[in-house]
Amino acid sequence: MYSVSVRNRFMIAHSFRGAIFGPAQRLHGATYVVDLEVRRAVLDDDGLVVDIGLASTLLAEVLAPLEYRNLDDEPAFAGQNTTTEFLARHIFDRVVERTMAGALGPGGRGLDVIRVTLHESDVAWAGYEGPLPK
Repeated sequence: MYSVSVRNRFMIAHSFRGAIFGPAQRLHGATYVVDLEVRRAVLDDDGLVVDIGLASTLLAEVLAPLEYRNLDDEPAFAGQNTTTEFLARHIFDRVVERTMAGALGPGGRGLDVIRVTLHESDVAWAGYEGPLPK
Protein backbone atom coordinates (compact mmCIF):
# COMPACT_ATOMS: atom_id res chain seq x y z
CA MET A 1 0.00 0.00 0.00
CA TYR A 2 1.37 3.42 -1.00
CA SER A 3 0.93 6.39 1.32
CA VAL A 4 1.34 10.15 1.48
CA SER A 5 1.22 12.13 4.72
CA VAL A 6 0.91 15.84 5.42
CA ARG A 7 1.06 17.66 8.76
CA ASN A 8 -0.49 20.76 10.29
CA ARG A 9 -1.46 21.99 13.75
CA PHE A 10 -4.25 23.80 15.55
CA MET A 11 -4.92 25.24 19.01
CA ILE A 12 -8.15 24.88 20.95
CA ALA A 13 -9.58 25.23 24.44
CA HIS A 14 -12.01 22.79 25.99
CA SER A 15 -12.98 20.99 29.19
CA PHE A 16 -14.20 17.49 29.94
CA ARG A 17 -17.02 16.03 31.99
CA GLY A 18 -16.33 13.05 34.22
CA ALA A 19 -14.11 12.26 37.18
CA ILE A 20 -11.80 10.14 34.98
CA PHE A 21 -10.48 13.41 33.48
CA GLY A 22 -9.25 14.82 36.80
CA PRO A 23 -7.97 18.38 36.41
CA ALA A 24 -8.82 18.34 32.68
CA GLN A 25 -12.43 18.87 33.77
CA ARG A 26 -11.44 22.53 34.05
CA LEU A 27 -11.04 24.67 30.95
CA HIS A 28 -7.61 24.10 29.43
CA GLY A 29 -5.83 24.56 26.13
CA ALA A 30 -4.34 22.08 23.73
CA THR A 31 -2.13 22.39 20.69
CA TYR A 32 -2.49 19.40 18.41
CA VAL A 33 -0.12 18.35 15.67
CA VAL A 34 -2.24 16.62 13.03
CA ASP A 35 -1.07 14.04 10.51
CA LEU A 36 -3.26 13.19 7.55
CA GLU A 37 -2.21 9.97 5.83
CA VAL A 38 -3.87 8.81 2.62
CA ARG A 39 -3.24 5.36 1.16
CA ARG A 40 -3.93 3.48 -2.03
CA ALA A 41 -2.90 0.13 -3.46
CA VAL A 42 -2.14 1.39 -6.99
CA LEU A 43 -0.60 4.71 -7.98
CA ASP A 44 -2.56 6.98 -10.31
CA ASP A 45 -1.59 7.61 -13.94
CA ASP A 46 0.89 10.29 -12.82
CA GLY A 47 2.62 7.93 -10.38
CA LEU A 48 1.09 9.62 -7.33
CA VAL A 49 -1.02 8.71 -4.34
CA VAL A 50 -2.43 12.27 -4.40
CA ASP A 51 -1.05 15.72 -5.01
CA ILE A 52 0.72 16.70 -1.75
CA GLY A 53 -0.19 20.36 -2.23
CA LEU A 54 -3.89 19.52 -2.47
CA ALA A 55 -3.64 17.30 0.62
CA SER A 56 -1.95 20.10 2.58
CA THR A 57 -4.59 22.60 1.52
CA LEU A 58 -7.40 20.20 2.38
CA LEU A 59 -6.05 19.58 5.88
CA ALA A 60 -5.60 23.32 6.53
CA GLU A 61 -9.17 24.01 5.41
CA VAL A 62 -10.61 21.27 7.60
CA LEU A 63 -8.71 22.53 10.67
CA ALA A 64 -9.50 26.23 10.16
CA PRO A 65 -12.96 26.15 11.81
CA LEU A 66 -11.43 24.62 14.96
CA GLU A 67 -8.48 26.98 15.30
CA TYR A 68 -8.47 29.17 18.43
CA ARG A 69 -11.94 28.00 19.43
CA ASN A 70 -13.29 27.04 22.81
CA LEU A 71 -14.91 23.79 21.74
CA ASP A 72 -17.22 23.95 24.77
CA ASP A 73 -18.95 26.90 23.03
CA GLU A 74 -19.36 25.20 19.64
CA PRO A 75 -22.94 23.98 19.00
CA ALA A 76 -21.66 21.06 16.90
CA PHE A 77 -19.95 19.64 20.00
CA ALA A 78 -22.70 20.30 22.57
CA GLY A 79 -22.80 17.58 25.21
CA GLN A 80 -19.70 15.85 23.82
CA ASN A 81 -16.32 15.31 25.48
CA THR A 82 -14.02 16.55 22.73
CA THR A 83 -11.29 14.02 23.48
CA THR A 84 -8.37 13.51 21.16
CA GLU A 85 -10.03 10.36 19.84
CA PHE A 86 -13.30 12.19 19.19
CA LEU A 87 -11.53 15.03 17.39
CA ALA A 88 -9.57 12.58 15.22
CA ARG A 89 -12.88 11.09 14.02
CA HIS A 90 -14.40 14.54 13.51
CA ILE A 91 -11.46 15.62 11.33
CA PHE A 92 -11.52 12.27 9.48
CA ASP A 93 -15.20 12.76 8.63
CA ARG A 94 -14.58 16.29 7.30
CA VAL A 95 -11.60 15.07 5.21
CA VAL A 96 -13.68 12.25 3.72
CA GLU A 97 -16.56 14.63 2.90
CA ARG A 98 -14.22 17.03 1.12
CA THR A 99 -12.34 14.23 -0.63
CA MET A 100 -15.60 12.81 -1.98
CA ALA A 101 -16.49 16.33 -3.16
CA GLY A 102 -13.25 16.46 -5.21
CA ALA A 103 -10.89 18.44 -2.93
CA LEU A 104 -8.01 16.06 -3.70
CA GLY A 105 -8.63 16.15 -7.43
CA PRO A 106 -9.12 13.05 -9.57
CA GLY A 107 -6.46 11.17 -7.57
CA GLY A 108 -8.66 11.33 -4.49
CA ARG A 109 -11.16 8.96 -6.05
CA GLY A 110 -8.61 6.14 -6.05
CA LEU A 111 -7.80 6.31 -2.35
CA ASP A 112 -8.42 3.25 -0.25
CA VAL A 113 -7.77 4.42 3.33
CA ILE A 114 -7.51 7.71 5.20
CA ARG A 115 -5.93 8.03 8.64
CA VAL A 116 -5.97 11.08 10.90
CA THR A 117 -3.60 11.18 13.87
CA LEU A 118 -3.68 13.90 16.54
CA HIS A 119 -0.52 14.27 18.59
CA GLU A 120 -1.17 15.74 22.05
CA SER A 121 2.56 15.72 22.73
CA ASP A 122 5.68 13.95 21.58
CA VAL A 123 4.75 10.94 23.73
CA ALA A 124 0.95 10.66 23.35
CA TRP A 125 -1.39 10.58 20.35
CA ALA A 126 -4.64 9.09 19.10
CA GLY A 127 -6.12 8.55 15.66
CA TYR A 128 -8.92 7.33 13.51
CA GLU A 129 -8.71 5.55 10.16
CA GLY A 130 -11.16 4.03 7.77
CA PRO A 131 -11.79 3.13 4.15
CA LEU A 132 -12.96 5.68 1.66
CA PRO A 133 -16.44 5.02 0.29
CA LYS A 134 -16.32 3.66 -3.26
